[in-house]
Amino acid sequence: MKFKEKIFVFLVLFIFSIQFTNYSQSFQNEVRTLSRGADVILTGKVTNQESEWTQNKSRIITKTTIQVDEYLKGNSHLNTIVINHPGGEVDGVGELYSHMPRFDDKEEVLLFLKKDKNSSEYKVFSGEDGKVSLIRNKKGEQVTASDISLNTIKMQIKSYTN
Repeated sequence: MKFKEKIFVFLVLFIFSIQFTNYSQSFQNEVRTLSRGADVILTGKVTNQESEWTQNKSRIITKTTIQVDEYLKGNSHLNTIVINHPGGEVDGVGELYSHMPRFDDKEEVLLFLKKDKNSSEYKVFSGEDGKVSLIRNKKGEQVTASDISLNTIKMQIKSYTN
């Protein structure tokens, strides 16, 4: 390899490592903020979604049911939990809100939840940031879309909530 090629490869790797480090630190800061602010943190799977008009028919809300796999914060023993969030579709009329989480059927998720002050309902804390989609890597491990291991995130959450 020529000297110029070596320099180029080094610069590419150096820039990538800086970007990965910045992303990693940013993600850790986000997990810290979410962990400390959430009332409940859990992993689970979307099992049902139902959209409906509010009582005064001014907005559409969606109730998303999550089959809970594990509670990481909060002492709930519920096997399922229902989350309310604005938006959805009813009778061909749809509403979409920016920065609000959207769920897919059977999606595996890590959720940071906040209990509504006026009811017993839960909402995703900090909008779309409070929902992390989980996928399975080639080894079958749950990871984020950025290939960060769920086990790594769990350890971070435990360190921030103890």
